[in-house]
Amino acid sequence: MDRRSFFKKAGAASVGAAAATALAAPAIAQTNPKVTWRLTSSFPKSLDTIYGGAEVFSKMLSEATDGNFQVQVFPAGELVPGLQAADAAAAGTVEACHTVSYYYWGKNPTWALGAAVPFALNARGMNAWHYHGGGIALFNEFLATQGLYGLPGGNTGVQMGGWFRKEIKTVADLQGLKMRIGGFAGKVVERLGVVPQQIAGGDIYPSLEKGTIDAAEWVGPYDDEKLGFQKVAPYYYYPGWWEGGPTVHLMFNKAKYEELTPAYKSLVHTAAQAADANMLQKYDFLNPTAVRSLVANGAQLRPFSAEILAACFEKSNEVYAEMEASNPEFKKIWDSIKGFRKEHYLWAQIAEYNYDTFMMIQQRGGKL
Repeated sequence: MDRRSFFKKAGAASVGAAAATALAAPAIAQTNPKVTWRLTSSFPKSLDTIYGGAEVFSKMLSEATDGNFQVQVFPAGELVPGLQAADAAAAGTVEACHTVSYYYWGKNPTWALGAAVPFALNARGMNAWHYHGGGIALFNEFLATQGLYGLPGGNTGVQMGGWFRKEIKTVADLQGLKMRIGGFAGKVVERLGVVPQQIAGGDIYPSLEKGTIDAAEWVGPYDDEKLGFQKVAPYYYYPGWWEGGPTVHLMFNKAKYEELTPAYKSLVHTAAQAADANMLQKYDFLNPTAVRSLVANGAQLRPFSAEILAACFEKSNEVYAEMEASNPEFKKIWDSIKGFRKEHYLWAQIAEYNYDTFMMIQQRGGKL
């Protein structure tokens, strides 16, 4: 090949590459359109674990789209009150929210089933049901009636049973107890003589200190430590049987979600699942240090007695039976959770339980 022929062919190749680049740029722009959403959280910035889940979601979407898909996260109260986050997303006031669906159970008990109800599934069980047991689709059938589309966006793991000013040894000790506990659990414990109280997080400490309430549940060691409950209610009970594995949801205005390209919808699912996993991992890492610190500063760990747990389990089933009989939407989802719950705990008690039990014995024996 002579030099003149070579340069002609090289020039033609350069023109072809430039043309291809010119054609490719608009195509890329079309697949990564500019999208700007606002997301309101049900949580304050101070709860970096739960609030941080929405930030993880936002960061992943931005990075995956070279900044073209932006989700601006607002803490509770900045745009709307925390307990109105889902309402704001449904109304289109914002495009998205990060919340726990049981906050809205008063409108319809079915809301609670997407997050956690008493004696249901632990975190791993909830994730298995959501992602592989049809839970996401089932819950979205319900959310569609509310103008929303939802995806799991976090989990705290099994929560603690709360802070008590006095020891609770028997069911009789629950009689007349004024406890900050909301939602489904409040309806259950009310049948055992507890007087449930709805109190905002920032008001719990002074209410315990003044004796306005006798007990309060919050989340778990890492979040609870920040509020200093051990100073005014030293008895720290476990487990939080009403929240064995509460799912935190990312919810989107359904119309806005449907406007997204297929690629963006796929990214939303991926980023939500990453935020979901990250939150649980973070709690699992931070809670061990926090519970040691709480005990060192006066917290006294106490398990709920078998009598109390059995009584709460019985009353929970009474409530479920009533709701199944009166609410078809609730029954459809609860039947699915119940069916998987039996299988989940069949498997969990074989390998996982025995391995963990052996390792816990080694830990108690100082061998780890």
